[in-house]
Amino acid sequence: MKILITGSSGHLGEALIRILQNRKIDYVGIDIKKSAFTTKVGSITDRDFVKDCMKGVTDVLHTATLHKPHVATHSQQDFIDTNITGTLNLLEEAKLHDIHSFIYTSTTSTFGDLLTPSKNEPAIWVTEDLKPIPKNIYGITKAAAEDLCQLFYRNHQLPCLILKTSRFFPEEDDKKIKRDLYSDDNLKVNEYLNRRVDIGDAANAHLLAIEKAPEIGFGKYIISATTPFSKADLNELRNNAESVVERLFPSFKEIYSLKNWKMQSEMDRVYVNTKALNDLGWKPKYDFQYILACIKKGRDFNSDLSKQVGIKGYHKLKFQEGPYPVKD
Repeated sequence: MKILITGSSGHLGEALIRILQNRKIDYVGIDIKKSAFTTKVGSITDRDFVKDCMKGVTDVLHTATLHKPHVATHSQQDFIDTNITGTLNLLEEAKLHDIHSFIYTSTTSTFGDLLTPSKNEPAIWVTEDLKPIPKNIYGITKAAAEDLCQLFYRNHQLPCLILKTSRFFPEEDDKKIKRDLYSDDNLKVNEYLNRRVDIGDAANAHLLAIEKAPEIGFGKYIISATTPFSKADLNELRNNAESVVERLFPSFKEIYSLKNWKMQSEMDRVYVNTKALNDLGWKPKYDFQYILACIKKGRDFNSDLSKQVGIKGYHKLKFQEGPYPVKD
């Protein structure tokens, strides 16, 4: 086995390579940026570069992308070149090199406007069956790349699994109102209830997908921490999320008081990972219950892998208005 990892200098790419190194699995890490985890520097938009990197490779983990933080700083053509043309180059070469599995890292952001319910509407129960309504060039190009993966499975029987990850980035939130209301750790822990995943759990899902792809053929999977909520909670989550959390975790307020934290008043969505649990055999470790137990015992609730990868940032520049300029 030899795995090609795109975006090897990024958060998820580095996390994956750290695991492969520990397991002594051969890999090629490619990125436009140099790093200790990148073995070949170049762009996936360069078909010749991709062809050269594919030699001897058995499986592909395609994590490279332009992200939402780049929407205000990069052109729409940049997104099309990287997220669509780059993915197409990789798929074409994967087909020619008889790759065993192609795992594409997508995002729950493709659901776009679907994730914002109207006033007085219940929170959205987000599963793979929902139709995406992208709201920016990031979502549009990620959704298009998903369709390319499906096309290559349909027409060429290339096993392709799409992992739609929720938030795992360590950077602070892009919304100033949230940064003003909550400390960074407080906000992220709240998100483990409905829209966040630990980077180690996300990486493990990708490696399981490699094993399962030849058997499954094609599939889309939401990769997010297991939520404690059910569909019956959706109405109350929009109006009084704290009461739902307290009902499920009666001691949470006492534990939160140790950190001087607070729970948000409402939640607009719940990401559901049931399909990934069942099909991939995925067992995420880091969820809200686990984190509460860590805080109660005075232990660090962050995974070792997340601390090793650390905060990379998405831009060389620093911005006064936040971690990056926001443009939906």
